[in-house]
Amino acid sequence: MGQDGELVQGTLDMLVLRVLARGLNHGFGIAQAIHLLSGEVLRVEEGSLYPALHRQELQGLVSAEWGVSENNRRARFYRLTAKGRRRLEQERESWTRLSGAIARVMETP
Repeated sequence: MGQDGELVQGTLDMLVLRVLARGLNHGFGIAQAIHLLSGEVLRVEEGSLYPALHRQELQGLVSAEWGVSENNRRARFYRLTAKGRRRLEQERESWTRLSGAIARVMETP
C-alpha cells in the first residue's frame, strides 16, 4: 500500500472477491466497503475498480445483473460465483503466506 491509501499491485482483485463474499453489491458499495473495512485507509478509484470487475466477470469469478441502488439509481450488482469463492480461498492462502514472509523479514534485526 502506498502512503496515501493506494493498494499494493495485485490486491484489488482479492479485496473485491472478499467484499462480494459478504453478498451482492454494486461498484460504489464495493469501493465503500473496502474503504470502511480497512479502517478508512484503503481507497479504490473507479478507474481501477470497474476494469477489475469486468475482468473478474470475464473470468467467471463474479456475475452481474442490473438493479436499482439504495438511492434509486440504476446500478450493476455483482455476485461471487462458485469459481470466485475457490479463487478467493486460493488468494487468501497466498496472501497469508506472503504477508507472513514479509513480516518475518521486517521483524528481523
